[in-house]
Amino acid sequence: MNWSRRVSCRVKQGAGRGGGQEHERPGPPPTGFSLLPWLLMGMGAFSNLFQGKTPNPWIGAVGLFAFNSLYIYVVFRAFDKRARTARSTRLALLLLFLVTCGLAIGYGGTWLLFLPLFGLATGASLRGPALGRIGVGLGLFAGIVAGLREGWNGINVGYGTFLSTVVTAVILSLSDAVRELRAAREELARRAVEEERLRFSRDLHDLLGHTLSVIVVKSEAARRLAPRDMGAALTQITDIESVGRQALTEIREAVTGYREGGLDTELDRARSALTAAGVEPVVRRSGPPLTPDAEALLGWAVREAVTNAVRHSGARRCEIAVTATAERVRLTVVDDGDGTSAGRAGDPDPADGAGGTGLKGLTERLAAAGGSLRAGPSPRGGFTVTAEVPLDGGETVESGGARLGSSVG
Repeated sequence: MNWSRRVSCRVKQGAGRGGGQEHERPGPPPTGFSLLPWLLMGMGAFSNLFQGKTPNPWIGAVGLFAFNSLYIYVVFRAFDKRARTARSTRLALLLLFLVTCGLAIGYGGTWLLFLPLFGLATGASLRGPALGRIGVGLGLFAGIVAGLREGWNGINVGYGTFLSTVVTAVILSLSDAVRELRAAREELARRAVEEERLRFSRDLHDLLGHTLSVIVVKSEAARRLAPRDMGAALTQITDIESVGRQALTEIREAVTGYREGGLDTELDRARSALTAAGVEPVVRRSGPPLTPDAEALLGWAVREAVTNAVRHSGARRCEIAVTATAERVRLTVVDDGDGTSAGRAGDPDPADGAGGTGLKGLTERLAAAGGSLRAGPSPRGGFTVTAEVPLDGGETVESGGARLGSSVG
């Protein structure tokens, strides 16, 4: 099982544990078939019609056929959101109301049970804020009609009509809400997998892109130094081993999601990488201490900017400046290169600015934290990367230790 499947399974299992089970398998959504058995309430009227106890049997038969046909049409369309609100459904429900009224008023007795059946169809097709008023009005109307035919016993018909209307609508609305929540949970699980995949690919690119660039540069330096200074070449090889081991640790931390890059560490690595590539590093840092989140973000920015300078710029000098205030911190990486190394196969053009893969991922990181990234050619030549990150306004700094400065030339 790969890592994306593990993330999806953990999200789904976490949701399942909240309901007391690991995984839920919802059945098929309800359809109009669930309301068809209620037509058996009309068997009394059919029996009277079949036994010849109903006057004008042909009118009763046509009415019974019309009621059943319209009822089936309405309840099957009631389970489709678009069909439920269509004009044809509302027209069929109106015709069903007229047929129900004609049968109930004309025949009474068991024919009054078609009023609760009409309430079922109404509750299934009309769901919304106005349902309460519709249910009360329909119940009162059914009670009055049944009272005229059956006296006080008609109250039961009115009450049954009100219950059938409201209860049907509530149950079906809750069923729809449960299914929408399940669908939303599945969508959240899918997005969690996508976000984790994006985080993993971004971290892997930033880690390996910088580390492999340092290894290549130091390997080239070792190859050049080996014929004339074996001691210096061995020093470069030792650095390669150290960088490789550190890269393994960082990749493990990135996979588990707990990597927090330190800015001082990244600045030291930037000095080493630039020096090995024959680029003069100049590092300046001033301002109060940074929050851990700001340190991590700027560490990524230093890593990406220095990697681009080493691989693409052909620079002789690279300046890294970190300037912090009480509200924001700014990182500026400027080189004096002319882009002569940008034509290597597989390397993005530095002139693309923030559109390259690494700078694009870095832009997303900073934007998520309320920061920004600008990258592009400098007016006086070379390439400039500027990253800004907000700081915690409540952070205080002791006097005397608030300002740090270093310069390596």
